[in-house]
Amino acid sequence: MVDAKAVLGRYFEAFNAGDIDGMLAELAPDVAHHVNEGQVRVGRDEFRAFCEHMARCYEETLTEMVIFANEDGTRAAAEFMVNGTYLETDEGLPEARGQTYRLPAGSFMSLEAGKITRVTTYYNLADWLHQVR
Repeated sequence: MVDAKAVLGRYFEAFNAGDIDGMLAELAPDVAHHVNEGQVRVGRDEFRAFCEHMARCYEETLTEMVIFANEDGTRAAAEFMVNGTYLETDEGLPEARGQTYRLPAGSFMSLEAGKITRVTTYYNLADWLHQVR
């Protein structure tokens, strides 16, 4: 049985360290990334491109992390606070001026053979917009 909590723990530790390769190491090659308010991206290359874009526009640290998993290690979730700074204007969003924000968020994952096969992330976009305007 896979220790899904340990997999998610490594994934989010890499996120907080800005270690994209560390995050990718926890993903299946054909991972499906369901982003908040966006299209599904499939594969590690698409995931890397997303992470690189996010790193240019946002500096984020996740705190207050709570990780949940089912008994067979095939499904897991995490609830956390996103503490961020808006660094560079993201297309279609308000102008970045170094605004800070703090948002509750969650990620939902599917796992197979110890690798994350699906990442679904949720946060309240209207709340984020209110904080950065």
